[in-house]
Amino acid sequence: MGYRVVDATAVEPADDRPCELRRIGGEGGLETVALNRFRAAPGEQVPLSYHYHTEQEEAFYVLSGTLFVETPDETFEVGADGLFVADPESPHRAYNPEDADEPVELLALGSPAVSGDAVPYDPDEE
Repeated sequence: MGYRVVDATAVEPADDRPCELRRIGGEGGLETVALNRFRAAPGEQVPLSYHYHTEQEEAFYVLSGTLFVETPDETFEVGADGLFVADPESPHRAYNPEDADEPVELLALGSPAVSGDAVPYDPDEE
């Protein structure tokens, strides 16, 4: 048996992202699911630029604030306690707009926990 408790506030933020990202799943020893906690101030993009994943399902669960997710067909507004899910091969861009009144905080889950499957997407090339 194995158990772990992770204090997300004790996990150092990644320095390679446009907003605060704490990779809490890795700290917890998760191997099959990527679990990250994001905090994006108004005007900040959440994980990556507009992209899609070749293998990974990705889900954003909003803890507070409102997350905006742009897709080729529409932009979704996801409020607190809302869940946005993107299937593999489904382009999306998550962000907190510049005119937002507050930061957005969310958990991002990806499965399988693969790296290198994010592909940049340019909506102008459609």
